[in-house]
Amino acid sequence: MNIRPANTEYSPYHEQYISEVPEGDIIGILTQSLEATVQLLSNLSEDKGNARYAPGKWSLKEVLGHINDNERIMSYRLLRIARGDATPLAGYDQDELMKGVSFDSCTLASLVEEYTYLRRSTLSLLHGLSEEAWARRGIVGGGEISAKAWAYIIAGHELHHLKVIKERYLAQ
Repeated sequence: MNIRPANTEYSPYHEQYISEVPEGDIIGILTQSLEATVQLLSNLSEDKGNARYAPGKWSLKEVLGHINDNERIMSYRLLRIARGDATPLAGYDQDELMKGVSFDSCTLASLVEEYTYLRRSTLSLLHGLSEEAWARRGIVGGGEISAKAWAYIIAGHELHHLKVIKERYLAQ
């Protein structure tokens, strides 16, 4: 899938993520991102994983846990829309989700492993989509969005957070 979603396929809010995604095949971009993320995070210490760049900010482990949660939620939305399920789907509050988990009690290695499984699952889903499925649209959080746009949002959301990780957690 080399064609970016049109801005009519997603809400203006999601532009911040879609604009992060480079040109090219989205499945290839997500595969490349998997490899780069695993390489970046696999050899970090637990201390680095527990680090926060400022008081009240998420730890690096919490950021990765959030990326994992987000991939689950967005892949689920993509699946429902791609399969033609017209049931409107709710949005979610990332801060409320974070209240229900303690990613800092996980090892960084286990979070990287979870990320790997989740991304491979997303890629497996995308490989099986027909052109018709990529173009299907559904309602999420009150707005219309295409299955294709969700794939780009997954990629862009991760790229956004990787930029934050590199600039705020690893540059110290």
